[in-house]
Amino acid sequence: MKKEKVELSGSCRILVQGVKDTQDLLCGKWKTVIIAALYNNDKFRFMDLCRHIEGISPKMLSKELKDLELNQLVKRTVLDTMPVTVEYELTPHGKSLNKIIEAMGEWGIKYRKSVL
Repeated sequence: MKKEKVELSGSCRILVQGVKDTQDLLCGKWKTVIIAALYNNDKFRFMDLCRHIEGISPKMLSKELKDLELNQLVKRTVLDTMPVTVEYELTPHGKSLNKIIEAMGEWGIKYRKSVL
């Protein structure tokens, strides 16, 4: 038996596409955690950020930061110091995720309390 294809309304299709676009930008285990860390601390030097995020390797942090920078969510600033120091901070686009990050954090805290 052939299943009937259900058409989504225009507004639903737009919402679903928006969710998909957001997922594509924030996919992976670490991107939202990195954004949350930067959101709550303004700027981080690379190794400070690596120490702050429990369980992430420097190699993975570097990869994720490059992706976030490419997608204009994170700004990388090289400081003229010896040795060279690099700082990371959220761009205005990255900061615009604040409601999503806060909602995820609040939901996660409530969920953890309910299952423990």
